[in-house]
Amino acid sequence: MSDMIIEPIEAFGLTISAEQKNKPLFSKIGVVGAGKEGRNIINMASTAGMEVVFLDETVERIDFVMGELEKVMEQKITGWGLTQSEKKVIMNRITPTLEYEDFTGCDLVIECTRYTESGRRSTPLRKNIFKKLEEILEVDAIIATNGSTIIISELAADLQHKERCVSLYFPVSHPDARILEIVSGMYTSEEVYHKMEVFARLINYKPHRINESNGNVSLRMVATMLNEACQILLERVSTLEDIEETFTIIYGQRFGIFRMADIIGIERLVTLMEAMFNDFGEKHYKPNPLLWKLYRSNQLGVRTGKGFFIYDENGQPLSPNKSLYN
Repeated sequence: MSDMIIEPIEAFGLTISAEQKNKPLFSKIGVVGAGKEGRNIINMASTAGMEVVFLDETVERIDFVMGELEKVMEQKITGWGLTQSEKKVIMNRITPTLEYEDFTGCDLVIECTRYTESGRRSTPLRKNIFKKLEEILEVDAIIATNGSTIIISELAADLQHKERCVSLYFPVSHPDARILEIVSGMYTSEEVYHKMEVFARLINYKPHRINESNGNVSLRMVATMLNEACQILLERVSTLEDIEETFTIIYGQRFGIFRMADIIGIERLVTLMEAMFNDFGEKHYKPNPLLWKLYRSNQLGVRTGKGFFIYDENGQPLSPNKSLYN
């Protein structure tokens, strides 16, 4: 009997290993925590063609998150020309889970734990999440956190592979503000930073490199401008409406400084500004008394329906909040 001729099948693309070897970077990512910022990342990544696994605390929370993502898709159908078929494809890329093990195979997992009612996020909780992720992910997978005053070096300090850790911050969540601040910590490798540049471009954002600093660039600028605007209002130099128009018309901004504060959330701004004040000791980061007044009265902006402005149920401003400075 003649010898059997055996040809390798790799060239025909029939093996799983060949497929895995050529898997595109960021074809599958994970998100821990699906609050407003987490949902924004889930939406952007799935729309860009990535498979997204997100983890939340309960089945009820997952149902809520999927409902909110559906609403965003419906708005895109109404206003952006997205089709029902495209919506179905995008939603099918999103997989909810209650188990960390389902992040296996992800190239990137972003921690997006929600802020508490006081505007704070727990550093020990986030460190614990990073440790869990390190146990599950491949050594070349990236572990990221999303935030502006989070010190990534502190979160990475206890990990075995510290070089894979990086921090991300999307300064404002609207379609035209497409800058992603990528924060390199003391341990972050150049390879990881450059991979995150690729991620930014995949979701149609422009990457900005930030060397680790509390507040990054965007929040340090906003904090200073907001404090000065509050002081001008407090001194009765000008009205809230005129300060807003100065900011939008003269400086070409989409939102006024007070409206922007309401969108970001007063509780977040106060706690983040306090963190910057504690780090730098500069009084221009210390929250103005008007911010504390809103914070202590639970008038936190769009989320609570009242901040510098009063809002309707759709988050649209109805009128200035006169009780703030009368």
